[in-house]
Amino acid sequence: MKRVITRKVILGVLAALFICGAGETFAQKPTLHRRTTHRRAVVRKPVEPVYSVASGTTLRVRMNQTLNSRSARVGDTFTTTVTEPVYSTNGVVVVPIGATLTGRVNSVIPANKGGKAGQIDVSFNRLNLPNGRSRYINGSLTDVNADKTRSDNEGTVSGRGMSHRKAIFIGGGGVGGAVIGGAIGGGKGALIGGLLGAAGGFAGERYTKGPDAEVRSGTEFGVILNQSMSLPRFNETAPVRP
Repeated sequence: MKRVITRKVILGVLAALFICGAGETFAQKPTLHRRTTHRRAVVRKPVEPVYSVASGTTLRVRMNQTLNSRSARVGDTFTTTVTEPVYSTNGVVVVPIGATLTGRVNSVIPANKGGKAGQIDVSFNRLNLPNGRSRYINGSLTDVNADKTRSDNEGTVSGRGMSHRKAIFIGGGGVGGAVIGGAIGGGKGALIGGLLGAAGGFAGERYTKGPDAEVRSGTEFGVILNQSMSLPRFNETAPVRP
């Protein structure tokens, strides 16, 4: 009898403990975990205004290397330094003194014993600013004072006595030097512009080698834009691109 009572007591205690534990479990409210989303703020940089430099604008430059029709090869590159600031159509400086233009040798004709002077045909395709900016350009050789000339996409210059002639370097500008002349039809029959002096006399000396075209470092000339270009106002430090 006592053993039965003891067993009932134990079972009762266990039942009471179970009921208390279950009650506490159901009394607890579930914890909700909310996912926090962090959104990055989008910072929009202001659009930098650009200014146009018209086709036909002449950039005055100085040669940084020496080119010679005796040693130059097609594809050779060289650099020139801008000697005067370039302004946009509304008067903003976009290219400062010290910027550089990269040129390319397009064709070379060495001087020959028939008296024909050497020739070098060049073009200009890259503008590099002191602040690190760089732009593609389409530029051709022209006289440094060619303020009233214009050119097309082929580099053919017209105006001021150079009508329909492609400007090139031609031997005869001094001892081994070069002058800026023109070639009719892109190279047939070299002619020297009237304001550059008469070097054509060499053609009459059939058995004397003509002068090589040598463009010395420090020589100044013009580069005329065949196409307009757009640039921001020049600042010493260019904005960092993202």
